[in-house]
Amino acid sequence: MTLRYGLIGSGMMGQEHIRNLNLLEGCEVTAIADPDANMRELSVQTAGGSARTFANYKDLLSAQVCDALVIVSPNDTHHAILKDVMQTNLPILCEKPMCTTSEHCREILAKSEGRHAPVWVAMEYRYMPPIQRLLSEVQSGTVGSPRMMAIREHRFPFLEKVGDWNRFNARTGGTLVEKCCHFWDLMRLVLQSDPVCVYASAAADVNHQTERYDGQVPDIIDNAFVTVDFANGTRAMLDLCMFAEGSYWQEEISVTGPKARVDAKVPGPARFSNDGRERASEIVISRRDAREVTREEVEVDETVLAAGDHHGSTFFQHQHFRDLVLSGQGTPEVSLEDGLWSVLVGEAAEKSARSGQSVQI
Repeated sequence: MTLRYGLIGSGMMGQEHIRNLNLLEGCEVTAIADPDANMRELSVQTAGGSARTFANYKDLLSAQVCDALVIVSPNDTHHAILKDVMQTNLPILCEKPMCTTSEHCREILAKSEGRHAPVWVAMEYRYMPPIQRLLSEVQSGTVGSPRMMAIREHRFPFLEKVGDWNRFNARTGGTLVEKCCHFWDLMRLVLQSDPVCVYASAAADVNHQTERYDGQVPDIIDNAFVTVDFANGTRAMLDLCMFAEGSYWQEEISVTGPKARVDAKVPGPARFSNDGRERASEIVISRRDAREVTREEVEVDETVLAAGDHHGSTFFQHQHFRDLVLSGQGTPEVSLEDGLWSVLVGEAAEKSARSGQSVQI
């Protein structure tokens, strides 16, 4: 059976989704909805030349030419689109963040009651092979009971998007929602608890300072330190820098417990390497009692790495989503409730950064 996909939105991340679906057996992009004619044309080429295109996603829904939907439109459109597509019987993969506000997330969650087709929130970082390995080490008891988690992302600035929508808090939800919802999701998944308090120190210091869009100055944060306390007494922190392109490790994720510390180290995209190829990621395990440190490269197929900027994670996420849809049973690995929590923490962090006060959840 060939699973026919319809994409709503086809910008930079939409192209990544199409390239990865092209690699997956039994998957075909048959429909693309985007108001931008150039992106529709590019998407047809990326998908292999036969996909139908629509300027309005409602026309795509009416055409009934797909078996599953992928929402890859700008953040601030997710709420309205989800309200419409939730009325269909189609499985849905919605890019993060689920919505730009927790209020809108709660509304979508309420509308999902009684719906049988799955709705999966796209949290790609869960599916990076080094992070999958980190998760397996934590779950198998390598660190003991996790007590602390630290995430460092030092990376390139936000890239240019169609319509420059990612330059403004009103359209993105803010950097700590738009970019960092991945990290709040990972913290909650690893520490197996819900956040209760968030404190953030952040600013817009370097990026986009000279840019103007219809006379407006971009207002998105480009660096932050954020600490999160959890209900079970664990704690986590994020160190974010959006003007550190070319860092040897783009993400470093550490989980520490009484037995050991496990680090997942993820390189940046291939364009930052000397030979044009993406470097291997690493897992480092530091065992307390054994007084030993082990390092291991995590191999990922180069074809999968070349299909996107997320170290293969988009491919593996789609693999899991496809299997769920084809099985006709089970629940999404990343639920609407997970999507809500990731926005709740991001919202609290944005509020804390501006007020200078910790925020209770």
